[in-house]
Amino acid sequence: MADEPHHELQGESPTHHREGYRGTGPGPITPDGCAVDMYARLPVNDEPEVIAGAVPPGASLLELGCGVGRMTHPLLELGFRVTAVDESAEMLERVRGARTVLSPIERLDLGERFDVVLMASFLVHAGSPEVRRGLLDACRRHVAADGCVLLQREGEDWQTNVPRERPLGKGGLVRVASATPVAEGVNQVHVEYEFPDARWTQTFLSHPMSRAEFEQALAEAGLVVDEYLTEDRIWVRARPVAA
Repeated sequence: MADEPHHELQGESPTHHREGYRGTGPGPITPDGCAVDMYARLPVNDEPEVIAGAVPPGASLLELGCGVGRMTHPLLELGFRVTAVDESAEMLERVRGARTVLSPIERLDLGERFDVVLMASFLVHAGSPEVRRGLLDACRRHVAADGCVLLQREGEDWQTNVPRERPLGKGGLVRVASATPVAEGVNQVHVEYEFPDARWTQTFLSHPMSRAEFEQALAEAGLVVDEYLTEDRIWVRARPVAA
């Protein structure tokens, strides 16, 4: 029998859904409403190439919110040394070849510094200001003085151009059905994923941020934008500000 996956444990992972987050559909659902089996179906787009083009070859990379390893595995193939972090043990069970750590991002403190800290999946738009500050603080305390933080932010019309849908993977469809205000500056976003044999939904809280608001949030965490890496300004490279 193969060995059971072993993950380093930092603090306590949530045992229930985060408030305002939920998901439906077959298989395990993570604390923020992600369906593990659905995320395992998602295709790899051009994200690994964007990342590889922005950082030194073979860099040490801390991936925050790695999920099932959709980007982890291509990054390993490109020669990066990846430490993959997620708060879901069911997600981490799908990750192969990387060091894995089971922990909420905002509580993570490995006592290490990395050449690159990666936080994708629009996590910087967390609905809670406290959680958002915690996420960015985790990025700052784990990045080397001469390293960088790579962030994926929402497109500037991501929450206003709704409803919308697009093809997804093999025969799938993703639909952003609604983005409903629930508090000042916070929307509850509802997304539907449909495949010929299964259907999932995810509902989560998101704080839309203008470019100025985004850069201010980084500044409060001791980070500064170095470059917007894509024309749509969704991928961003930030640098730590010297203390």
